[in-house]
This record gives sequence, C-alpha cells and structure tokens, in this order.
Amino acid sequence: MDTIINVIHVVAALSLILTVLLQAGKGAAMGSGLGAGSSQTMFGSSGAGNFLTKLTTGIAILFMVTSLTLAVFSTKKKSSSLIQQVEEPVQKQEVPITTDNTSN
Repeated sequence: MDTIINVIHVVAALSLILTVLLQAGKGAAMGSGLGAGSSQTMFGSSGAGNFLTKLTTGIAILFMVTSLTLAVFSTKKKSSSLIQQVEEPVQKQEVPITTDNTSN
C-alpha cells in the first residue's frame, strides 16, 4: 500500500511540473497581439487556458492528498533507533591512582 501511494505521488509531482511548464505566462498575450508566435501555439490562441487550469488543479489536489496520506502512514509506523537496540551499558575503566612520594 505504501509503495503504491509513493508511485502515485511521484507521478503526480512530475505531471504537476509538466502542466505548470505547459501553461503560458501572463506576459505571453502581449506578443500574440502583434502576431508574434500566435500560430505556433499548441491549443490555438486562447483554447488551452481553461483545460490546463482544470488539469493543474486536479493534479495539485491529487498531490496534496497523497502527501497527507504518506504523512499519516509515516506517523503510524513504529520508529526504531540503533541506540534503543543496544542494551548493555558502557563499562567504565578504572584508572589506578598512583602517588609519587619522592621528594628531594
């Protein structure tokens, strides 16, 4: 179950990046008003805005749902630590104290 959600999350992230990069910026309409590049658009002069906006919104919702699901799954897992697995205490080494009573 965890692996399936991870795969969906990665695919949603890559799809979200792709759909955001496909959208034209707000300044792109200025160049198309003078005829610069309006014939080279993939969806026509203004046909892609509504479709890509809805697609981006749907993918973003999917991305957020998978993010929250993965967060919930990670809190339910039992965490383990290497320190908890070590049971024997550290042994102290005794250093003998020597007194040197040689005085001149």
